[in-house]
Amino acid sequence: MELTENLQAESLNYGAIGNCRSAALISDKGSIDWLCLPDFDSSSIFAKILDKKIGGNFGFIVDESYSIKQKYVEHTNILCTTFSSYEGEFEVLDFMPRYRIGEKHDYYLPPEVYRLIKLRSGKPRFKVDFKPAMNYARDTATFNIQNDYMKVVASENQYDTFYLYSSIDFDTVLEKKEFILEKNEFFLLSYNQKLIKIDQIRVEMEYQRTKVYWINWANRTKKFTKYYSLIERSVLVLKLMSFHRSGAVLAALTTSLPESIGEVRNWDYRFCWLRDASMSIETLLGVGHQGAAKRFMAFIHNILKKKSDRFQIMYGIRGERLLHEEILPHLSGYKNSAPVRIGNDAYHQKQNDSFGYLMDVIFQYYRFFPGSLDEVEDMFEVVKNIVRAVSSDWENPDKGIWEIRGEEQHFVLSKVMSWVAMDRAVGIAEILQRNDFATRWKIIADSIKQDVMEKGWNEEIGSFTQTYTNTEMDSSLLLMEEYGFISANDIRYKKTVDSVYRALNYNGLMFRYTVQDDFGKPTSAFTICTFWMIRGLFVTGREKEAQTLFEELLSYSNHLGLFSEDLDFETKSQLGNFPQAYSQLALINTALLFSEEIELSKFIRP
Repeated sequence: MELTENLQAESLNYGAIGNCRSAALISDKGSIDWLCLPDFDSSSIFAKILDKKIGGNFGFIVDESYSIKQKYVEHTNILCTTFSSYEGEFEVLDFMPRYRIGEKHDYYLPPEVYRLIKLRSGKPRFKVDFKPAMNYARDTATFNIQNDYMKVVASENQYDTFYLYSSIDFDTVLEKKEFILEKNEFFLLSYNQKLIKIDQIRVEMEYQRTKVYWINWANRTKKFTKYYSLIERSVLVLKLMSFHRSGAVLAALTTSLPESIGEVRNWDYRFCWLRDASMSIETLLGVGHQGAAKRFMAFIHNILKKKSDRFQIMYGIRGERLLHEEILPHLSGYKNSAPVRIGNDAYHQKQNDSFGYLMDVIFQYYRFFPGSLDEVEDMFEVVKNIVRAVSSDWENPDKGIWEIRGEEQHFVLSKVMSWVAMDRAVGIAEILQRNDFATRWKIIADSIKQDVMEKGWNEEIGSFTQTYTNTEMDSSLLLMEEYGFISANDIRYKKTVDSVYRALNYNGLMFRYTVQDDFGKPTSAFTICTFWMIRGLFVTGREKEAQTLFEELLSYSNHLGLFSEDLDFETKSQLGNFPQAYSQLALINTALLFSEEIELSKFIRP
């Protein structure tokens, strides 16, 4: 039977693997269609997700008699793709090594991907589809075969290299020869030349070490009565999106996956937004992972080395402040949705809401694990720095939570989150028994709250509004209750939930807003907004409606339970960058509304 290449999935049916240094996206057909090395924000080696023709990929070609299934190895970030046919069956276990080493408990997280091919039965056949396209497909690859590896070199830069190790002959790989699998085989794609022997024994050992690491890490997650498998998967994904060396948390693993097909809302999300990262860290804290929060606190301290340093809404994963945006016109984009961008020009925008999320996390830090005296004092300087910024900026217009690139406005949520920043600062001062600070800061918090109640509430329409000067609805208004600005029993919040639901719900999903912005009117559903609405319904006494909407939304995840940034209102297919930290953390927080923590002590006999 003639071998044919499996078609690319038409939706974001990808699994993510990684080791908190970089990550890869692997299609439900077993093809690596996105990989940047050595780090998350490095240039790509494979980018088929952004251009099917020239982007590059690393997959397997089987004939049409094969069925292909994919799942995660339970409790890990190791992906298993199984190919089955009357000829036989094999599985590909994809992972990036991560585990502790040495007495100091350092971590081993090299920039490399293992593909462990395990024979399950019969004599299955396949061809290897290995097409690297280096530097975002701006360079072609040349191949230099040595005794035990193949060196891949970029055409325009001889120092831009990576190495492929395999138990399969390299000529068979490059010439796409048919290969009959008779025993376990492997591939190792490494940014660095290996200084140890790479053979089947080593590969199996790396697999077991990485598997044990993830199982142990996942086991520290609090256990819940409902939706636990979904919660655990989202927690594992959030962990995957943290940059170990700095503590930064990425908004997503990709760039330029469009919010709507054929439009231009395509952005690079491989950076650390204070808002997204703070929300992610607070969620991880809530399910028992304090280590990630401590590393993020270190990241915040490192980007504010001087008391005079000003906050940005986002930073590079090492703390970089300049994130130059560039368009790559040679790439066609996901489903021909150009442009493809790298870098993000939003770094110089002003978003006053960012301070609120950040201060909320710092408040949790002081409550649960403040550390030594010098660490507490260091972090209090950060607190005072944020307070200074909020005190001087809260009355001014900004770009808002959605980073609208047009004229700055007085967004209600920006004012609310400015209140959150000051309210939590008061709480921190009280913990530290610095009543002088607490008294001064509470005056500012009260002033902000009064301002929002007077200017953000519109009596004529009976709702809070998107800005002080318009009557538009915005899904972000739903956060007012979650952050403690207003009670769920307050009639003004209940009316706002009703108004937002009427105005922005369409086909069971939520718009962020429908007002025209600098790129026109939004045409896709922003995934996290539907999660926010579920909470809004739940806390205002509409639990059954909330449960129904939650179950519907869960059915729109991909085959592995992962969510992107957006959803198509009609087809419910996933859009936007993927996987999206925003969406996964919202899934966790929403699931917890319908679940209860399991007290493990009940099951442990003395």
